[in-house]
Amino acid sequence: MPALEDVVALLHGWYPPGTADSWDAVGLVAGDPEQPVRKVMFAVDPVLPVAREAAEWGADLLVVHHPLFLKPVHGFAATTPKGRTLATLVGAGCALLTAHTNADQARGGVSESLALALGLTDLAPIVAAPAGPLDKLTTYVPVADADALRAALADAGAGRIGDYDHASFSSPGQGRFRPLEGAHPTIGSVGAIETVEEERVEVVLPRPRRAAVVGALLAAHPYEEPAFDVVELADPGVAATGTGRVGTIPPTTLRDFAAAVSRALPQTAHGVRVAGDPDREVRRVAVCGGAGDFLLDTVAGTGVDVYVTSDLKHHPASEFNELGGPALVDVAHWAAEWTWLPAVEARLRAALGRRGGDTVDTRVSTTCTDPWQFRI
Repeated sequence: MPALEDVVALLHGWYPPGTADSWDAVGLVAGDPEQPVRKVMFAVDPVLPVAREAAEWGADLLVVHHPLFLKPVHGFAATTPKGRTLATLVGAGCALLTAHTNADQARGGVSESLALALGLTDLAPIVAAPAGPLDKLTTYVPVADADALRAALADAGAGRIGDYDHASFSSPGQGRFRPLEGAHPTIGSVGAIETVEEERVEVVLPRPRRAAVVGALLAAHPYEEPAFDVVELADPGVAATGTGRVGTIPPTTLRDFAAAVSRALPQTAHGVRVAGDPDREVRRVAVCGGAGDFLLDTVAGTGVDVYVTSDLKHHPASEFNELGGPALVDVAHWAAEWTWLPAVEARLRAALGRRGGDTVDTRVSTTCTDPWQFRI
């Protein structure tokens, strides 16, 4: 079974903590990285009913979207709601991990999960995230040592592309060199020209990992003076991550689309609120999981027919309607973000299953933690 640090590494690979907003508090909140993980539960909010559900089920890890603590604390005595929540988890031996704004923008994250739950296709971010700079490293290594070198480069952070790691390209060839006086060649002898069957190995890496990857190359390569080069790659201009998502659906009316939204999301007292002509045709849809009023001005210029988000306030929504742009569909914050839970659950199960033997029991909490209990 996997250790907690193995599960955390997977989640952080998909939702890197470094991509979270500066004000956010994400990552492992509590837990021993070396403890075994047999059961993982997923929920939106780290609140006491959810903590009790995790404890009663025997979860070893609770993965939540919203942070338990956004401000520094000096303790978590069980005299406050947050303290009781964490004390319940710690008492049951259940670790806690938060993926918040780092999961909002990511591929397979909250907004993408909401878009897929509503049937959107041809997805793209509303606001694309700037891509991190990339390098490409090329080196040449004897065939017998190529696998070990590729593994060392991957361990140092090279070869990660989207949902794939250990990505590389290799091609066969011949290396030629003549060791000079003072050399201590691994292959060949001083003064004689040597020909060696080699592989050309190419990997892509994040530019901030350049020093670590080159260091791993020099440590793992059998040659005293390995040949390699590092090339800075141009920004391809294609972003798969970013804020919100835009996509398409088969033509329908706003009335029918809103009804489909209601069916796709967990039911809440909030329900689905709609601003717009019920008979308006809907083809292109923008969504943002969680509170999305900060995107109203951007969405107004995208040419979409409707914008689905949460927590819209009276005056911004009224002013937006007066512009005659997209219709608005306002859904419960908790319900919109809950759509991420089955997606990340399936992703974790698949990733652990590919490792062979690293299987865990998983559970998506259906406890409704929306703050509104009923509506009259």
